[in-house]
Amino acid sequence: MRHVISLLLENEAGALSRVSNMFSARGYNIESLTVAPTEDPSMSRMTIVSIGSDDVIEQITKQLNKLVEVVKVVDLSEAAHIERELMLIKVRATGKDREEMKRMADIFRGRIIDVTESTYVIELTGAATKLDSFLEAIDKSLILETVRTGVSGIGRGDRILRI
Repeated sequence: MRHVISLLLENEAGALSRVSNMFSARGYNIESLTVAPTEDPSMSRMTIVSIGSDDVIEQITKQLNKLVEVVKVVDLSEAAHIERELMLIKVRATGKDREEMKRMADIFRGRIIDVTESTYVIELTGAATKLDSFLEAIDKSLILETVRTGVSGIGRGDRILRI
C-alpha cells in the first residue's frame, strides 16, 4: 500500500542523507521525496512516499524516530490529508499542435508559463493522478522534457505536524 510519511527534522547538513541512507540500508524504496524549510528556519519538513505493508511502514516510522535529527514522524495516509505535486512539462508547439497544447493545458487547468516559436512550458499542479492523466492525454512525441516535484502533503483540519 502507498503511504505518505511526513516528518520534521532539524535543518542541518547531512540530515537528508541520513534519512535516505536509512531507507537504502534496510531495502525500503522511496517513490518520492520532497524537503524544504518550515516556518521555523531551524526545522525542515520532509515528505516521503513509500510503498509497503502496514508492518513495513511501521518499521520505517520506528527507524525514522531513532534518527537524532528527526523530531516528529506522521503517516499522513492514516487520516484525511491533502497531497499535491507540481509538474513542468516542455512540449513541442508548432502548427496545429500549438492550439492543441493550449487547449489541453486549459482542460487540465494548467498554465503556459513560457512560450517560444516552437515550444510551450506548461505548469500543472494537483494530485499525481491528474498529472499522469495529462501525460496520457497528450501525444507522447510532443513531450520534450518533464520535471516533477514529488508529493507534498498536509493533514486536514486540526491535524498539525509541529513540535
